[in-house]
This record gives sequence, C-alpha cells and structure tokens, in this order.
Amino acid sequence: MTAVPVLDEYREVAPAGTVDFLRRLSERVRGRSCLHVSATTTASGVAEILHRLVPLLEDAGVRASWQTLAADPPFAAAAKALHSALQGGDDRLDEQMLEAYRDGTRRAARELLVDGDIVICHDPAVAGLVDVRPPEGMWVWRCHADVSQPQRRAWSFLRQFVVKYDAAIYSLPRFAQRLPIPQFLIYPAIDPLSDKNRELPAREIDATLERLRVPRDKPILLQVSRFNRFKDPLGVIEAYRIVKKREDCRLVLVGSGDSADPEGEALEAEVKEAASHDRDIHVLELEAEARVEVNALQRAATIVLQKSTREGFGLTVAEAMWKGKPVVGGFAGGITKQIIYDVTGYTVNSVEGAAFRIRQLLGDPALRDAIGRDAREFVRHNFLITRNLGDLLALMALLLRS
Repeated sequence: MTAVPVLDEYREVAPAGTVDFLRRLSERVRGRSCLHVSATTTASGVAEILHRLVPLLEDAGVRASWQTLAADPPFAAAAKALHSALQGGDDRLDEQMLEAYRDGTRRAARELLVDGDIVICHDPAVAGLVDVRPPEGMWVWRCHADVSQPQRRAWSFLRQFVVKYDAAIYSLPRFAQRLPIPQFLIYPAIDPLSDKNRELPAREIDATLERLRVPRDKPILLQVSRFNRFKDPLGVIEAYRIVKKREDCRLVLVGSGDSADPEGEALEAEVKEAASHDRDIHVLELEAEARVEVNALQRAATIVLQKSTREGFGLTVAEAMWKGKPVVGGFAGGITKQIIYDVTGYTVNSVEGAAFRIRQLLGDPALRDAIGRDAREFVRHNFLITRNLGDLLALMALLLRS
C-alpha cells in the first residue's frame, strides 16, 4: 500500500499553483479542529475519501480526526434500510426499525468523543448523533447519497435530525432538500496518488490481469460496481452482446452482491448465469481492499462503463477518466457532471444507446485517444482531492468566520 502522501507531493499532478493556493488558504483555519464521523472505515466510497482527506487536512495545519460508529446488528439493518429508502428504494421502514436507529445512535454516542470546532457527520447512518452534540462547535451533515426522490416517511424521519445541524453539504444540487439551514455543494473527488489511481508500470498491469485470468488479446469493456439493480449489470451484458455481433471484445464485470441483501445476492446469481455461457465475459468478485487490481483493470480497459440508472456521484467514472479512458455512463446522478457529452465520454439512456457508443469508440481509435486525453484533464481540474480539500478549507473558514 502506498504511504499517505503530503500535500507537496501533489504538485506534479494538480493544476499549477494549486498547492501554493491551498497553503495560503489553510492559514485561515490553522490550528482549528475538524472531526469526521462515518459509519465505517472500510468498504465504502466515503471511507475511501476520508482515508486520504483526513491526513491532508492534518498536513494543512488542521487538527483533523475521524471516528466511526460501533453499530449493533439491529442498528446496522435499520441504517441500511433508511439509506435505501432515502434513495427511493423499496425497503419498508416500520416503527421497530426506526426505534432501533434511535437506540443504536444513543448507544454509539456514548462510545464517541464527538467534539471539534467543526464536526462533519457523513450520510444517514450517523445523522442522529446531532441529538447528543455539545453546545460548542459547528455541526455539518454531509450527504453523499441521492436523496432527490426519497420515500416520504424516510425523509420525514431523517429531517428531524438534519434540521439540528448548522449546515448541510450535498454532492449535487438536485440532491438538496428544503431546509432551514445553509446548504453547500461539494463534489466528491479521487486521490491520484492512492493505490487505486497511481501510475502503474506496464509489467504490473500485465501481471495483475494474468493473475485475475483476464486475457488481453482483444479489447476489454469494463464496469466496476457492486451488483445492484441501479448499476444495471444485466443491461451491461445486453449491450456487450449487441456489440459482440460485430466487434470481437471481452467484458469484465467487477463487483459482488451483498450477503445481507437478498435482492443483491439474487442479482449476482443472475449476472453469473447470464455470463456462464460466454468465455469472453469475466465476472470478478474482488475485496474492497483490491485497489491495485481495480487500477490495473481500468488501465487495461479499452472502454469503461458505468451504466447506472440511479447514482449518487459515481467516482468510478472519474477514476477511469483519470487513466485516460473514454467512459460510457448512464444519464444519472453525478455521472452527468463528470461526463461532458462527446468530449470526455458519452451518457446514454438505454442498452441500445450504450451499444452504439461502444461500437463507435471501438471502431475509432483516434476518437478514443482524444476523449481519453480530454477526460484526464477534466478530472485534473475538477475532481482531484486537492479541489475537495480546498472546498472544505473554504467552508471551515466561512463557518468559523476565520
């Protein structure tokens, strides 16, 4: 695993002048404290961001820390169902589950020291901690999920906690809700120096794909996403089959079902069955820590897909674009902010649309290269962790009036 980098190491990858700007900005909040609280330190996009962002805040002079909840099974199940219902899922929230959320929050709070000039609680699972906030400090709720069309009961329940915060942060404008507190927009971002995004030598890419038993004898189409109906892995297979009639290629699906989610397990079984009769479809189940493997697959891919029908932000798009890959993505969530149509990739609304753009890109290497170059530069200026750090430092300065 790569060592946690310091800010100066980003001078070679961030836009010119970025690090010097961040150093000057950090003077506004030097010595102030910022606590992040999330549900887990592993297996989530939030955790992946915080693993890198917290040390960079420290290097910038902020006393940064990160804590997680100790969740018991009833609380974890309730928080998961609440999260899904807020994204418009079919999960049923009964009073017993809501009470398990309240009880779990109170128990977890007794084991945490939730204190700081700024306390940022990430996503619905930890939103209830605001009920035990101390009188000092500014509290901010950071929402990474798509809550634009929540179940009414789910949002009504969560809102009673959110309104007690001093501010809220969303990843997209349309995720915001009507609230009596200030709301801010901060796009998520990737770390170009992390194991998932750092440069890899060709021999390491070759060795990794050989170990994963993915041949490189023909173009590779790749989607990296858990097996969830909103990620539409079956639609990806359908698009591949349309393309395969005229273009010889491989499809690699990287993901897994959720053992605690019967629907996810059922979908995973459908994906494996759909792939079982085609030697050119590879279904890989990788651990959350397999970041180098994902990096190698993205670098080996000819085209990367993210055919989501609903999406929070979808940083797998930025990851692929950073590696100079054209992306064909669903017209959903943050994908539409990352892909500039016909410049950094293509957004589509159907299986047929995805297949058309894949065939177009496979048949035009010059177009693939041009889109890949533009995609990488677009990420450099908009979706690197240095920009995320700057947004957070600016928000701290504003809220603390520094």
